[in-house]
Formats: sequence, C-alpha cells, structure tokens
Amino acid sequence: MDPPKVDPIDSHVTRRKMSTEHCSKVLIAMDGSDHSNYAFDWYMDRLHRKGNNVVVAHCPDYSAIYHTPGISGDASLIAEILREEAVKMEIIIDKLRERLTKTGVPGRILRLTGKPGSSLVKAAEEEEVDYVVTGTRGLGKVSRAILGSVSDYIVHHSHVPVFVCQKPKEESHHQV
Repeated sequence: MDPPKVDPIDSHVTRRKMSTEHCSKVLIAMDGSDHSNYAFDWYMDRLHRKGNNVVVAHCPDYSAIYHTPGISGDASLIAEILREEAVKMEIIIDKLRERLTKTGVPGRILRLTGKPGSSLVKAAEEEEVDYVVTGTRGLGKVSRAILGSVSDYIVHHSHVPVFVCQKPKEESHHQV
C-alpha cells in the first residue's frame, strides 16, 4: 500500500498554523538598563509570536544601600534614598508600560520586591510562565562571585528554560 500523498502547500500551511497555535507565556526580567532593553528586543526579534502573553517583571535591587558604610546606620538617609529610588522606579515602570504598548504586545508589568534573583524565579513559578528572558552584564567569574549575578541565579534556580541575552559590545540601545 502506498503512503498517502501530502500536498507540500497544505503541509506548509499546517506547519505554520501549528507553530502559531501554541501561545507561550514569558517573563522578561527588566531593570531599565541597556542590557535588559537588549533582552526585550532580542525576545521580540527572535521568540515573540502573535498570541504570546508577556509579563515584564521589574525588581529593584536595594542591597547596596543597606551594605554601604556610612549609609547603613543612618535611617533618614536610607529613607531619602528609598524615596529617590521609588521615583526612579516609577519612571522605569512608565517606560516599560510604554514599550509594551508601542510594540502591541499583550502583557503586563509585574513589580517585585526582595532580592531580584529569587523574586524573579518565584514570579516565574507563580505566573506559570513557559520560559524566562533576561539580560546580562557579561561579568567575569570573579566579578560575578563578588557582586552576584541575577541572570546566573535565575539560570541555576528556575524550573523553566531561561534565555540569557548578552548585548554585543558595539550595540548601543537607549536606556528605558
């Protein structure tokens, strides 16, 4: 018995339909830096499909404030710095919202608190995303060990695939 004949045109259409039928939910970690903007653009250029649902997650890192000598013991100075950071965070959130609107991507902004790495991993689990996209500063092993790396933490603790996007040195994207 001969195998059924497959019309190459119908086969192509079926393949294309199948690839767009599965919509993904993705978490993009963004902190307003050039590196996170590059990750967003990378996602849009390479992974985004119509129907995907995007959760843009922002988690400010305040750890340096509490561990800087001279600042850590001054409650009023810490309060002032946190107020300034809250204003900066609102600006970043507004720009992220504008970015989603401009690209026409269905999604929302998620504000997180706590340590960025663990907060982002927890958000990915709670939001039941299919994968995470994050940027990286491209730190060496020593710098990563001393300063810590959010992307490194996400890669090692996430229960879903993680795309880590390193911005090429010659790229110059504007900050959110």
